[in-house]
Amino acid sequence: MSDATNESGNAPAPADRLVSVEEHLDRVLRDLRPLPDHPQPLMDALGLACAEDVVAEVALPSFDNSAMDGYAVVHRDVASASADAPVHLPVVGEIGAGNAQLLALSPGTAAKIMTGAPVPAGADAVVPYEWTDRGVAQVRIDRAPARGQHVRPAGEDVSIGDLVVEHGTVLGPRHLGLLASLGRATVRSRPRPRVVVLSTGSELREPGTPLGHDSIYDGNSFLLAAAARRAGALAYRVGIVPDEPAAFLEALEDQLVRADVVVTSGGVSQGDFDVVKEALAPTGVWFGGVAMQPGKPQGFGFVGEDRTPIFTLPGNPVSSYVSFQLFVLPALRRLMGMEPPVRPTVPARLTRSVASPAGKRQFLRAEYVVESSGASVAPVGGAGSHMIGELASANALIVVPEDATMIAAGERVDVIPLDTER
Repeated sequence: MSDATNESGNAPAPADRLVSVEEHLDRVLRDLRPLPDHPQPLMDALGLACAEDVVAEVALPSFDNSAMDGYAVVHRDVASASADAPVHLPVVGEIGAGNAQLLALSPGTAAKIMTGAPVPAGADAVVPYEWTDRGVAQVRIDRAPARGQHVRPAGEDVSIGDLVVEHGTVLGPRHLGLLASLGRATVRSRPRPRVVVLSTGSELREPGTPLGHDSIYDGNSFLLAAAARRAGALAYRVGIVPDEPAAFLEALEDQLVRADVVVTSGGVSQGDFDVVKEALAPTGVWFGGVAMQPGKPQGFGFVGEDRTPIFTLPGNPVSSYVSFQLFVLPALRRLMGMEPPVRPTVPARLTRSVASPAGKRQFLRAEYVVESSGASVAPVGGAGSHMIGELASANALIVVPEDATMIAAGERVDVIPLDTER
């Protein structure tokens, strides 16, 4: 996407000006549309957004059925039953769930019936075994049920024509159980975006291989691929790409055939070996600074014939992960039809004062706790963008606004919980 003008026709920000988090997020989401929906098997749709209004075509239950193991009876025949004056009725049959051959019941008789079995025509109550002598040929009834007691009427739960799942609902286990109970084998939903993750850097090594004196293990690709999978996407982690523009472009071209989104880490700052920036800037991918910490250097655009969105994230692991949460995750949610794309923050009481640079929105690793007294949050470690050990100990990010240089303990702050379903 060319940066000559933006969608509104305004000139872009100067290259040396920091754009706000909102400006960059708008750049990301502006041209993204949900992926085309199609019918998917129920289990494949778990965690995806429903792309249709599902209306019940059958009722639940679909027939009057027994809520107890006992005897189906005509209420007026047993209305007077008590321990002192029991009622005796001949047992004319047995009705099991899925094996109901007795379809109607004559007055003055009873039929054994199991939980879930259809109540025969003419019967309007069920006497539980506990209120009887459990007779086989004849039953003694020592207590009278109310009319309709222990009978689940057809449509009590869901009626034909009911809207049971709305368009846009993220399908969880309970929704899938309901759809299956209604006889649905498939449901229209957005597919999982295919996310290709590339790590760049000649210093990187695969975990499990020897390290040299100037090399490090590639943790970023695992971090980002796992984050994409947690978000509901299909993640493809690609091998390490050296700091050579031609090698990067070749690897990128090879991967576009299976990518709905490409995510890279490293090579986007101001160094002499920032291969991603060098390779992609001529194609119109935007590179610049965002007024945030960590994660200032960012890049985004579209590549290839199919205009596949590409996110070029900074190489430090904390910067890369925070950038994923703020920009890549909303894009994936938009592609999957999940609204709103940006997860809301939650308020919490700060347990320890924090400092922040003026003019940048700070995202601090934190431990978020909800107790009976309310929600609180405490910073975890320092602000170093390379400290992945501290990142692993955190379960939230504290959001410090651009105009705040100090927030005292006890004040309310906005928090982004991590590793949540929504």
